[in-house]
Amino acid sequence: MIKENLEYVEKNIRKACEKAGRKREDVTLIAVSKTKPVSDIREAMACGITVFGENKVQEIRDKTAEITEPLSWHMIGHLQANKVKYLPGVACMIHSVDNRKLADEIEKQAAKHDLVMDVLVEVNMAHEDTKFGLSPDEAIDFVKEISTLPHLNIRGFMTIAPYTEDPESNRVYFKGLRELKDQVNSLSIPGVHMDTLSMGMTGDYEVAIEEGATFVRVGTGIFGERDYSKKA
Repeated sequence: MIKENLEYVEKNIRKACEKAGRKREDVTLIAVSKTKPVSDIREAMACGITVFGENKVQEIRDKTAEITEPLSWHMIGHLQANKVKYLPGVACMIHSVDNRKLADEIEKQAAKHDLVMDVLVEVNMAHEDTKFGLSPDEAIDFVKEISTLPHLNIRGFMTIAPYTEDPESNRVYFKGLRELKDQVNSLSIPGVHMDTLSMGMTGDYEVAIEEGATFVRVGTGIFGERDYSKKA
């Protein structure tokens, strides 16, 4: 099933890139493996997938302890500052930076490991009460504020668009995030040049690609529905 699902997702990614006049290599598929067992991840690896996304620090720690092959692991879920210490050297990017306390802790832990952590600033484009992230109006000032932290490399923005039956209804949010990125780049903030937009999930990744996504986060579309009653 995973192999067939990946072939279907890949076909759709290529189609969306073609429609938008973009190169396929400009879009990275993140296979969101949260709650899924290592056996599923290995099945995806056998199909050539090397980039995986996890929502919980404990899961990313457990899975990277068992899977020692060189993969790119992305922390895409809400992150508490007290869990950051487990991520340097494990996650290659943190997608969900949305407050100064968290940014300061990433700075502190990255400095301890003598590395620079790639991060994305999470923006709640649809102003949903149930989601984390800064409002679009706060995002640029926040980027300026944390741009002085030497062990953070602010690569771009991430958003989680509303769940919808109509992917087209999320186009406005993806377009808005791209425009926000372009606005930041036009300001020439020292040390900041954004090249990354993490947006689009199983239900709307094609529209996200058409609007400039460089990372699409697909879980259910690859691994099937999740059973949250079971531990991974």
